Amino acid sequence: MVKIKKTSLKEALSSTQARLKKKKKDAAVHASIQKAKGVATNAKPLRRSTIPFNSSDKILLIGEGDFSFAVALSQHPPPPLEYLVPANITATAYDTEDECYSKYSEAQQYVRVLRESGAQVLFGVDATKLEKTSALKGKTFDRIVWNFPHAGKGITDQDRNILSNQVLILGFLRSAAKFLVSGPVPQSQPSRKRKRSSDDDDDDDSGQTAETAGHARGTILITLRNVSPYTEWDVPKLAKSPPPPRSSIDPPNPRYILLRSFVFNRSDWKGYEHRMTKGERAHGQGKTGLGGEDRTWEFTLAE
Repeated sequence: MVKIKKTSLKEALSSTQARLKKKKKDAAVHASIQKAKGVATNAKPLRRSTIPFNSSDKILLIGEGDFSFAVALSQHPPPPLEYLVPANITATAYDTEDECYSKYSEAQQYVRVLRESGAQVLFGVDATKLEKTSALKGKTFDRIVWNFPHAGKGITDQDRNILSNQVLILGFLRSAAKFLVSGPVPQSQPSRKRKRSSDDDDDDDSGQTAETAGHARGTILITLRNVSPYTEWDVPKLAKSPPPPRSSIDPPNPRYILLRSFVFNRSDWKGYEHRMTKGERAHGQGKTGLGGEDRTWEFTLAE
């Protein structure tokens, strides 16, 4: 009988929370030093938007909600994507088609626009079991995108809520790995020049898309609010150093390289509105964590 390891993810969560607390403490100390020196801590330089797609990309969108991001990408893309072909976009939702239309008043119109333009729209797609979707079998993508993932379980206990979302992200990273285009590791533009420790996230707000050598390896993009409690999920850590599988008969979780992270500007995507998953919030009444910023992390599979 195979013995199930039940504590691995909890141990990883505990380690993550300790590391994040240390980071917050160090940041507070740094801010107090800067304040003592008379340096403004809230001043931020102007940054150009980062558009993480190329016009030739085949793109898979996960957890689309009302499909407003898919419409923005296919119908009103920013200038670098003016030649993006809608037929290269596959947009998916976890809800069934009926559930989607009952939750989001504009979803049916958005889906009609997408399908008429040649984009593929799929319902009932579980992000942690993409291989179970027959329409995706045999396909690979240059970009797999999940904007604002959430387990949507309504768990009030913070630690259990964090854990449920970490399990969701791990399941997605494991499943999505099979659908990424093979090729050399894409090279991002160099970002700000400073010394970084191995725990730092790569921060690239240069406004450039990832440079490629030939047809580069596909990437995964995950966008979250860069505030608590989402920061406690520590998505970069989960991707780069995933915990062992729960059972010894399961394959190991894939390891990813963090290529960069950058601010996600909702204003770049005309008509896009983030929709939440439960209760009134599913009907457009909810908002994500206040303060902070939206941030995207871009990963590719490690060698």
